[in-house]
Amino acid sequence: MSGGCNPSRSPDYVTDPDSVLRDKVTWRFGRAPDYTMNRRTYAETKSKSHATDSIEHLVENLVKNWEVEASHKPILEEWRTIDPTTYTFSVNGGPSQTAKHMLQVGTYNAIISPNSYYSPENSSFETSHKTFKRMMPSFAWEVLEVYSPPPVVAFRWRHWGTMKSDYVGYNDQGCRIRIKAHGGQIDIQGVTVAKVNDKFQITSLETWFDPLEMFAQMRPDDKTLNVEFDDRDTPEEEDFGGPSRYRFPITSSPGQD
Repeated sequence: MSGGCNPSRSPDYVTDPDSVLRDKVTWRFGRAPDYTMNRRTYAETKSKSHATDSIEHLVENLVKNWEVEASHKPILEEWRTIDPTTYTFSVNGGPSQTAKHMLQVGTYNAIISPNSYYSPENSSFETSHKTFKRMMPSFAWEVLEVYSPPPVVAFRWRHWGTMKSDYVGYNDQGCRIRIKAHGGQIDIQGVTVAKVNDKFQITSLETWFDPLEMFAQMRPDDKTLNVEFDDRDTPEEEDFGGPSRYRFPITSSPGQD
C-alpha cells in the first residue's frame, strides 16, 4: 500500500531519518553516534525507493530515528519517537517490554531470544552492541511495504549488511561461539505492527522475524563454526578490552541446525 501523506504537517522524525541525531541531549557515549556508513550502505544497496510523500517513507524514517534513540539516548524522557507513558515492545508474540527494559538490556538483547548461538542473559548492553557491530559494521534497514495506515501501521522490512569480521558471542548454554567471517551479505526480513498516536509517536511495537535466520546466514557450512569449552575470556575481555562483569558456566555444546 502506498498511501499519500503531507510531509509538511508531519514531525521531523518521520520526514528525516537523521533528525534525532541533531538533538541537544545526553548521548550514551558523550556525543551523537555516526550513522554515515549505515546511511551509505542503505543508499547504495536498498531495494526500494519510496516517494517522499508516501507512508512507506515516513514509517521508514520513524523506525530509523526510534532505533537511534533506543540505542543511544539513555534518558527515556529525551526520546521523541515514542509516547513513554504507553510504549511497549514485543517480539514474536512474547511478553510486552517497556522502554526502560530496553534501556537496561539494549536493543539486540531485547530482540534476540536465547539460542544456540547467542544469549542475552550472557551479554550486557555494551557487549551485545560490540559483538554485532564488530562483526557487521554497517547494518542497513528499509521498509519494503506498508499494509495499513496509521494509527495501526503494519509493514514488512529488510535488515542487511556484510559480515566483515568473525562473530564472537556466548550462547544459551554459556559456550563461547566463534563463527568465521565469510565476507558475504546477511539479509533478514520481518513484519512489524506499530501503533502510533496523533503525533506519529509509537505507542507499541510488535515484531515478528526469525533471529536464527541471521545466524544461519553467518555459517554457510559447519567449517565456519567453532565452539570453545572454557570460560577464560568473555567478549569484553578478549575482543574489546576492559574487565568483565560476567562469568558463564560451560555445560554443553550447542545443537546443530
